Amino acid sequence: MAAVYKSLSRTNREREKKDEGATSSGVRKNRQRVLILSSRGVTYRHRHLLNDLHCLLPHSRKDAKLDTKTKLYQLNELADLYNCNNVLFFEARKAKDLYLWISKPPNGPTVKFHLQNLHTMEELHFPGNCLKGSRPVLSFDKRFEEHAHWRLIREMLGQVFGVPKGARKSKPFVDHVMGFSIADGRIWVRCYQINETEAGRKNPSAAAATAAAASAEESTNPNEHTLSLTEIGPRFVMTPTIVQESSFGGPIIYQNKEFVSPNVVRAEIRLRKAGRYRRREEEKVERVLKKGELGLRTSIGARERDELDDGVLFA
Repeated sequence: MAAVYKSLSRTNREREKKDEGATSSGVRKNRQRVLILSSRGVTYRHRHLLNDLHCLLPHSRKDAKLDTKTKLYQLNELADLYNCNNVLFFEARKAKDLYLWISKPPNGPTVKFHLQNLHTMEELHFPGNCLKGSRPVLSFDKRFEEHAHWRLIREMLGQVFGVPKGARKSKPFVDHVMGFSIADGRIWVRCYQINETEAGRKNPSAAAATAAAASAEESTNPNEHTLSLTEIGPRFVMTPTIVQESSFGGPIIYQNKEFVSPNVVRAEIRLRKAGRYRRREEEKVERVLKKGELGLRTSIGARERDELDDGVLFA
């Protein structure tokens, strides 16, 4: 028993020394795990987008569909159960609209996005490809520094889409880039493969060959490699709507006043079509009344008979 006690105490002391050395050196491990799930009513395109993001994020875990759309605080318990500190929740409405919730349980914050222009990897047959489980390079637009809510969104996107070094199921390679650009108050997301070719070799793609030739002319060293980008997918556009202080709840600290709900857009389209139909019906009634006044319709009014009509002369 004494030998066992000595060995256990020795291992505990060694573990404490390692922890002290790690903290003294200032190296902190980036432990990020993402829980990905959706609600009921998603379409095949929404499901393919979810699968594509799950393939690009090796530190993510995909779960079954959530049965409720009102009690979203239950996602905090699921994240705690699966030991995840990030949540990507896809909420589908009317089998047409898709909303994305990004949250940091258990304390928040939470950002809600409206997703548009969805294109998956298999839909457009993108020529690019990358190693499954590799780490991406995140590229953010400089406009993320203009306002406080953009800085908050950039930090949350970096923690969700940035694969930590040494994560489970991740590969020690960096072979693709994820770009986040801001235009018209929306975030445009693109994913590209990093192609590395020698300066003397030709790239099969014409555009890539032109870029490689131009960079080869500028470089003085013939052994240098040229880099080019090929889109992998998926691609989509995110419009931020609200930012909540806590995880799936709490006060709203930011609200996009310029966001128009797709329900309002569809209602305006229906009203415009109804207005055109109403004008056609009014014109139709006016034509019928005018014909009746002229006596061209026997069902509405009879034309006055002249004295020189055949029916009057030869009666």
